[in-house]
Amino acid sequence: MANNQVEFKFPKGVVITIAVVVVLLIFISKSAVTIGPGEGGVVFQSLGDGIDTETTYGEGFHLILPWNRMIVRKVRQQSISDEMNVLSVNGLEVKVNGTIWYEPEFSNLGKLIKTKGEDYERELLDPAVNAAARSVVGRYTPEQLYSSKRDVIEQEILDEVQNILKDQYLMVKRVLVEDVKLPTTIRTAIETKLKQEQESLEYEFRIAKAQKEAKRQKIDAEGKAVANKILSASLTDKILREKGIEATLELSKSPNSKVIVIGSGKSGMPIILGNQ
Repeated sequence: MANNQVEFKFPKGVVITIAVVVVLLIFISKSAVTIGPGEGGVVFQSLGDGIDTETTYGEGFHLILPWNRMIVRKVRQQSISDEMNVLSVNGLEVKVNGTIWYEPEFSNLGKLIKTKGEDYERELLDPAVNAAARSVVGRYTPEQLYSSKRDVIEQEILDEVQNILKDQYLMVKRVLVEDVKLPTTIRTAIETKLKQEQESLEYEFRIAKAQKEAKRQKIDAEGKAVANKILSASLTDKILREKGIEATLELSKSPNSKVIVIGSGKSGMPIILGNQ
């Protein structure tokens, strides 16, 4: 009995088409790159000169050669926080907690990655911030760091970092010093000193206020004394008798008064008896 076997063969054209489609799919999968919001990309040319420093790709869909690689990094403003151990002007170790706002220069992203590597925060930004913080904090005493100099320190660190990173394709926008940690004994001593200074200022204020009040009362009393002296000098016996007579005459005109005048007193004033 003969076996009847049917041999099925793909047409040569179909095989070629399938092969082309597969190659195209692989090509597209290796070539298609999507760059997200707030990101930028630079091409690493595997068969060329490495990083393409001339072109930075923005957000959206891009096609590159399949043997190249797109390096995508954030190009919007970012922040990093860190705690640094630094020395004050008198050699005391201080811990400074701070936050840095930065962003790479979009048009120079390729140059930044080519010169500093993909991990440029660790290679470039961290050392610059630490160097600036040590330089600035080393100018101040613990008391100044703890109390009134924080805004000044922030600006000085920012100026130092920007100077270090000049022409390095990385921009630092702001520095925020969130906390300055001193050894407990030093912090307690500073707080006690500040409290005593505040109490001293309050005491001096109370003394100054009391002195002003005493001065005011003295001036007031002296004014009254001068007025009384002037008044006493102007009241002669004749004026007093005239004022007394005038008052007696006014009293005699009152319908409710009965006045009897009998002679006069020692001062020459009439004596008034009876008043109903």
